[in-house]
Amino acid sequence: MWEWAGRAHRLGIENITTALSKTGLRAPGHALAMKVSRVFRVSGKTLQSVAQPKISPHPSRDKQGEVSEAVLEIRYRRIRVLPPIGKQKQYPALDLTVIYAQEPKVPQGRDPIDWKLITDLPVLSSADAIEKLGWYAVRWKIEMFHKILKSGCHAEESKLRTAERLVNLLAVLCILSWRIFWMTMIHRSAPETPAEVVFVQLELRLLDALVKETSHLGQQQKTLSTYLTKLARLGGYLARASDSPPGNLVIWRGLSRLTDIELGAMIGARLVGN
Repeated sequence: MWEWAGRAHRLGIENITTALSKTGLRAPGHALAMKVSRVFRVSGKTLQSVAQPKISPHPSRDKQGEVSEAVLEIRYRRIRVLPPIGKQKQYPALDLTVIYAQEPKVPQGRDPIDWKLITDLPVLSSADAIEKLGWYAVRWKIEMFHKILKSGCHAEESKLRTAERLVNLLAVLCILSWRIFWMTMIHRSAPETPAEVVFVQLELRLLDALVKETSHLGQQQKTLSTYLTKLARLGGYLARASDSPPGNLVIWRGLSRLTDIELGAMIGARLVGN
């Protein structure tokens, strides 16, 4: 941990990382979290004793993807963390800020928010702390984008041998990964958007032919949500009433199948005509 923190300090890289969670210490902040706890005991102070907590509303989603408002108590404190005794000549002391965001009341349909973060970014006010929490809140989206890039597009399995070719490949794969992630997110945030925003007419016709709607209401509503659900069903999504919104994996699988079918339809049209 100190090798990573010291290297980041020398390069001027700023970080926000998880320090503690409800279930205990969690990587990558394991060693750092232990040192922070020791500093608090020596100083005789706790994070809760620094000041009155800042109450701030924050949007959140339950397990069904529904948006709700979470009211958080936010505390923060600036500390100096010393490296282990055997490494004090190799690494400098780190000036860090601990940010603790806690949801005091247990919400319905999801787990309460309980974040303990450590950052070397300046946090001088409650507004700064809220800003850093907002940055950390998008961590899941960043991780999902890279998961699509690595697990879906298999970027790490490339056999290219020059940096220039690898950069060109990653540029194309990033566009593809972004599209899959964007389709997954827009299905949840703007389900009533016209389907033509995402699909071309050939794709819409193919989805209508491949995945039939069982309800009369579904046949009338030709929204983006309807067609993204059809796409996810091509990827194995069951679309039951109790299921959560489709995720990146079934969207990826469905889009792969639809692309192959679309290519076959285009070739077939050229060979035998419309």
